Amino acid sequence: MYAEIKEEMLKCAMRMDHYGLIALSGGNVSVRMENGDVVVTPSGMIYDEMVPDDMLVVDPQGNIIEGYRKASVDTEALLYIFNKMPKVNAVIHTHQPYATGLGLVLDEIPCNLSTLANATEGSVFIAPYGDPGSLSMGERAVECIGNRLAVVLKHHGVIAVGKDLRQAMYACIYLEEAAKTVSVALSTGKEMAEMTQPQIDEAIAVFHRYGQNPEEEK
Repeated sequence: MYAEIKEEMLKCAMRMDHYGLIALSGGNVSVRMENGDVVVTPSGMIYDEMVPDDMLVVDPQGNIIEGYRKASVDTEALLYIFNKMPKVNAVIHTHQPYATGLGLVLDEIPCNLSTLANATEGSVFIAPYGDPGSLSMGERAVECIGNRLAVVLKHHGVIAVGKDLRQAMYACIYLEEAAKTVSVALSTGKEMAEMTQPQIDEAIAVFHRYGQNPEEEK
């Protein structure tokens, strides 16, 4: 089942590794299908040793429909996010160091970069700690993400969401890029320049027109 999306998820996981957002078997990728099924990466497997058939398909209650591996230990939290955020069809969880590190000293990662506005649609909030592999992780994410596409889980990592896998992937990758830049700015000890709300809104609007749209080319 869902062979194409499993291939896409594996490519996404490899990109997470390539961009330094995870190490070894950290994090997970999940996608909700139109009928409500959720495809999720397995627990504790190194991504470059994984094949598409290692992915699992679960129903909205977490029952395994297809797959012989153990599902991600975060599956309960992921299903909670999907249930509470009906417009979200993809969730990526990472342990990206720069964004997670800023979450130890800030209450939010300010939207002072156009790329952050592009990809997360505003400042990224820091959620209180929730136990990994538990429902509380999903609860904290939903409580704190607001209308953004990413949230930092304090002492843990990042949850990025999207209407599809591509949007969620852009959110976590560009968040990490922004977090590196913010870290450099903070290290100077000087006051950080801020973007105005109109500037942020325009950057969000521009990104909605960004890239190629096959439908528009016809």
